[in-house]
Amino acid sequence: MPVYSFEALDAEGQTRKGVIDADSAKAARGMLRGQGLVPMKLELVGADATELAGSHGQSTAGGRFRRRVFNATGLGVWTRQLAGLVSSGLPLERALSSLSDEAERESEHHLVATLRAEVNGGTTFARALAQHPQEFSGIFVAVIGAGEQSGTLGQVLERLADDLEEQQLLKSKLIGAALYPAIVTLVAIVIVLFLVAYVVPQVAHVFASSKRALPVLTVVMIGISNFVRSYGWLMLLLLVLAAFGARLALANALFREKFDAAWLKLPILGKLARSYNTARFASTLAMLAAAGVPILKALQAAADTLSNRAMRTDALDALVLVREGAPLASALAQKKRFPALLPMFARLGEQTGQLPLMLQRAARQLSTEVTRRAMQFATLLEPLLIVAMGVVVMLIVLAVLLPIIQLNQLVK
Repeated sequence: MPVYSFEALDAEGQTRKGVIDADSAKAARGMLRGQGLVPMKLELVGADATELAGSHGQSTAGGRFRRRVFNATGLGVWTRQLAGLVSSGLPLERALSSLSDEAERESEHHLVATLRAEVNGGTTFARALAQHPQEFSGIFVAVIGAGEQSGTLGQVLERLADDLEEQQLLKSKLIGAALYPAIVTLVAIVIVLFLVAYVVPQVAHVFASSKRALPVLTVVMIGISNFVRSYGWLMLLLLVLAAFGARLALANALFREKFDAAWLKLPILGKLARSYNTARFASTLAMLAAAGVPILKALQAAADTLSNRAMRTDALDALVLVREGAPLASALAQKKRFPALLPMFARLGEQTGQLPLMLQRAARQLSTEVTRRAMQFATLLEPLLIVAMGVVVMLIVLAVLLPIIQLNQLVK
């Protein structure tokens, strides 16, 4: 029989800890309640905990590298399915039971079954989700908690699913816009390296017996080829070390904030980063505000979604101003890294009493702007990369052909 370690509160509010034998977590909670205890924490121990870790894809060295059950797309689909079941009037416990039975993967089945057992044992859905921070973010849990408190869990789940799908759609568009230029760049580098490291040396070997001076372009290309063949491994090592050093530097909070602030000043990429982060911030803030989350807590959670540390600092500064009594629009307007569109819509929302709606409109406009700029950048970059690759290949071909043309002229 599985053994569970528990942490519970007795009738006097004192914390009690211990172990209990039970067939399931639900049964363990029932036994604890039968003893007049309020279960707060329940975990499998011993061999059962190891087996549970293995079913989640954990490593045997403590389970620190557990693979996530839901990816971004999978979480959106699961949230949409749960929203549909709850909105149709099905109790949450039965909705989770249905999703658990329909799960295609064992890890997903076990996760949803665990959530169902927790909910069936008397735990709120938000608290059950909070026990799996790798799967459900703090924002996800906060929105669910607000939905449970307001009695609008179905609507909140629908809004969560919409937000997750919009975020994934925006990421997909950005990845799609960058994919073709990345492939062209990779192919160009491979072709140039092949020509420089293999073709040019063959040509140099053919003309080595000739004691005539080679064209300048050919000499330069042979020099580049010799350098790549002799020190190519060193260049690769330096690139790896540079990447590792950059990663360590970016791990420093102060350096990362300065780097992100400088990134925002770039002509095209800076505007993309500013609009993308602001769109996520506005969308998250709108969702939390609509769910009834207090504005200070919503601002804190929305700031955590910002990948740009400089903009995150501005958002936290705005949080301080709002805590001191400043309107949200005024607080955001003082932070120039946020586009002027955001404080403008926030001001309209505060004046009309429709802040979530206006923030969501701002997020949609910014998302559209990000997509448009990304597509324009990709459209401009693609022909430039092709032209650049053509020029490099042309120079290599000329370096090969010029000695041949020179010999033909000598023969004539």
